[in-house]
Amino acid sequence: MRTATRALGVTESGYFTWRARRPSTRSIRHTWLTEIITTLHAASGATHGYRRIHRELTQTYGITVSHGTVELLIRRAGIRGRAGDGTPS
Repeated sequence: MRTATRALGVTESGYFTWRARRPSTRSIRHTWLTEIITTLHAASGATHGYRRIHRELTQTYGITVSHGTVELLIRRAGIRGRAGDGTPS
């Protein structure tokens, strides 16, 4: 542990304080949204990209979320839309 904290330039007590901290509201929301995004993507046959996922979240489910957030969460989850019938994803 000491080698790791020294390499990161943090104290051991600071590390353990950080580790014991509760998740932030944003972190909890991102986890929740990622679960929904993953479900929607799978339901689409893995074809929907961030545009269609965003549209479904906002128009169908009434979830207020920005394009950028959806794009970020999709990228972090390793999800990719697939070119389908020529309509924008």
